[in-house]
Amino acid sequence: MLADTISVQKLFQDRRQYRVPFFQRPYVWNKEDQWERLWADISEKADMRHDGDQPTPHFLGAAVLEPQKREGLIGVDTFHIIDGQQRLTTLQYFLAALAIVLRNEEQATLLSVVDGCLKNGNLDTMEQPDIEIFKVWPTFRDRAHFQLAMSALSFDELRERFPRSFTQSGGLKKVGVDHPPALEAIWYFAEQISQWTSKEPDTQKAARLRAISEAVFRDLQLVSIALGEQDDAQIIFETLNGHGAQLHATDLIRNFIFMRADRENAPAAQLFETLWSQFEGDFWTDEQRRGRLRKPRMEWFIQTALQSVLGEEVEVGRLYASYRRFAMGKGQSIKAAVQLKVLDGHANNYRQLVSGIGEDAIARFGRRMAVWDASTTHALALRIAASGLSDEAQKELYDDLTSYFVRRAVCDLPTKNYNKIFLNQLKKVSASELTPDSLHASLAGLEGDTSRWPRDEEFKKAWLTKKVYPGNLDAPRIKAVLSEIEAAMRPERSEEPLPSGLENLDIDHILPTSWFQYWPLSDGTKVESSEASGIGLSFMIDEPLTEKQLAIHRREEAKATMGNLTLLHYGVNRSLQNCEFVVKSDALFQVSNLHLNRSIVLLKEWDEAHINERGQALFNHAVSLWRGPRV
Repeated sequence: MLADTISVQKLFQDRRQYRVPFFQRPYVWNKEDQWERLWADISEKADMRHDGDQPTPHFLGAAVLEPQKREGLIGVDTFHIIDGQQRLTTLQYFLAALAIVLRNEEQATLLSVVDGCLKNGNLDTMEQPDIEIFKVWPTFRDRAHFQLAMSALSFDELRERFPRSFTQSGGLKKVGVDHPPALEAIWYFAEQISQWTSKEPDTQKAARLRAISEAVFRDLQLVSIALGEQDDAQIIFETLNGHGAQLHATDLIRNFIFMRADRENAPAAQLFETLWSQFEGDFWTDEQRRGRLRKPRMEWFIQTALQSVLGEEVEVGRLYASYRRFAMGKGQSIKAAVQLKVLDGHANNYRQLVSGIGEDAIARFGRRMAVWDASTTHALALRIAASGLSDEAQKELYDDLTSYFVRRAVCDLPTKNYNKIFLNQLKKVSASELTPDSLHASLAGLEGDTSRWPRDEEFKKAWLTKKVYPGNLDAPRIKAVLSEIEAAMRPERSEEPLPSGLENLDIDHILPTSWFQYWPLSDGTKVESSEASGIGLSFMIDEPLTEKQLAIHRREEAKATMGNLTLLHYGVNRSLQNCEFVVKSDALFQVSNLHLNRSIVLLKEWDEAHINERGQALFNHAVSLWRGPRV
């Protein structure tokens, strides 16, 4: 390893190219966080030079470079940027902006100096002149825009090459467009340089441009660290980026895999294209929340895949360390290609699981569990999908997991133990054969409020008597339950398709939550809202209640149970919110084609007895949809 403090001019003046390894993250610096600060540093030094003062050097940080062997006489010397790609790329953007201004001001001498640090010469002796001409060559995701912006010779050429980014008057759009970083950086620096040089009369422009050129070339310094053949680029990269840097764990994991591929002389570029590039899309980079944590979906995926493969807990906060342990293997390390195949093998299953899109059993499980916060089951779900079991067997396994969640939610049992429960289930199936019977028996054997899988009797009692909405279940979960029952109510060969968008319907309390005005008790007695206040508390503390108060209490208890809930169009629900039953029934007959509502429109009245009766009917479907432990 050889370290040297050098100026920007010395860094870029030789005939060489600094290449960002294709697997590193793209350019992410921006105006607010980095460009403005860099410009402030450069303009401060330029002001001092223009005023005749001698500025002290400004240290930009380090660039860790790994020389690459060159075969033969053709081509330029190349260095891989192990660390510092954002810094070096930004300096190139600044020099490109400076060149545009110098060209515009016809400063040919200074322009030749800047061009010498932007472009490599002697194109005839290059293998790929259109690539090797650049001093820095970015990762593949940035290359197209980088080439277009860096080869533009003027403001007008930038406008022609990026027409969507500019207003009709020629200015860079401020809203509505995500500008390519190369364009935005060059335009920003060019505008700042132009404004700075225009602070004094035109006769001073040449002097000010010389000051700005000398400031960037002489007053900015970096520590260039060139690695030797014995230096481990991966270890150095981790040391520099593993503590407090803005790299995600997946950036470190990607670099770990492909640096290993290089050491193994594996076809790294081919592996990247065929097995990793899928993970660079928006689906995998979108941030997802779990509890208090927000992480790119790729991190949650790798955590889940590792747990599924290893059969043990993996902390997302220590994801990179866990991945390294996995890759090192128990007896010998796992080759890069094998690591990638493991991730690729789980990728489609995970996508189906979290999106619910697909025809496989795991996609159906994902659709059914979308509202149940079931991430604790994901590692087990991936293990099931990769088990080689038939679709029918996998469906049976997933159905038991779904039933476990739904039954416990309806019974208002706690969820705090789920991570431990499903990690234990994963460990069990990792240590023995996975079959529908083995998982069913394991879940059925759980005991206690924090773990048990409710039997039919407990499930039925909760279904008929528990307050679920408002109560045990939120709106998305009530809609999911009622939607599944609606589908189950339809004959298998029904000519009437299941309506789409059931989740967009309103949840309606057939007996309104504020029922007092139009809904007398079963014996015809009218009730004021004030009479219902406090009855629940009186019942709980065993205060003596009158027959009327008991009837009010029964109604108050029944109105939030499953038997009183249905789905209805938003507008209809709002217009009928507290109307009497005959009005509601007529409206349901006219506007609703849901099987959930067919029995309701046939009735002349609706009270606690009908709520219980309908609850029983719905439960007959629920007990089949979410089958419980076999006795």
